[in-house]
Formats: sequence, structure tokens, C-alpha cells
Amino acid sequence: QVQLVESGGGLVQAGGSLRLSCAASGRTFSSYAMGWFRQAPGKEREFVASLSWSGGSTAYAGSVKGRFTISRDNAKNTVYLQMNSLKPEDTAVYYCAAARTSWPSSSWYEYDYWGQGTQVTVSS
Repeated sequence: QVQLVESGGGLVQAGGSLRLSCAASGRTFSSYAMGWFRQAPGKEREFVASLSWSGGSTAYAGSVKGRFTISRDNAKNTVYLQMNSLKPEDTAVYYCAAARTSWPSSSWYEYDYWGQGTQVTVSS
């Protein structure tokens, strides 16, 4: 069982930066691939970024590639999403998720545990 708690969301102007954190409980955190997804009002949940249990492999959505960076600190049971050059279209609730896969999955149905989400609002 893994419990996930996101933090770090907020209101930022376009062009600004935010760093999201996801703290995980459970001793097996390091064996899970981790991902970030987001959901804007009236839209489906979409993949943002993911990384393997070791952090050696990553995957990004095309819309955030080059602007967002996912990383993890297994010693702290925490995964991060550094978001730079934010755009109004990045506005959404961001969710952290954990998957029992060895690869950085971009498919939401492969994730077993989800956090409650944190709101990110980017003003123009």
C-alpha cells in the first residue's frame, strides 16, 4: 500500500515556475515507477511526466517537454515536478501516481495509487 500527498501548487504568472512535491508513505516506494498527470476543468486527465523506479528512465508529454522536469529522491520517498516557463494552458489539478511497473508508463490505467491532487493556476 502506498499513500501519496502532493504539495507545492499555487497561483503563478505566465513564464513563472513552480515545483510540485509528492510525498509517499510505505517502505516499497523505491520499487514503483512514478508519474504526474493533470486534469483541467472539462477535460480528461492527461499524462504529464513519469520516471522509472531508479529514476534512470523518464517520459514526458510533448506539451511539457523541455519545460518540466521529473525527479525522485528515494531516500526521502519523494518525487518532484519542476515546472518552468509556465503557460495558462498548464492550469489544472496535478496528480501524483505510483505504478508497479519497471518502465515510466504514460498510461493512467497502469497506475495503482493516486494522490488527492494539487491545484496549479497560471495567469496570463
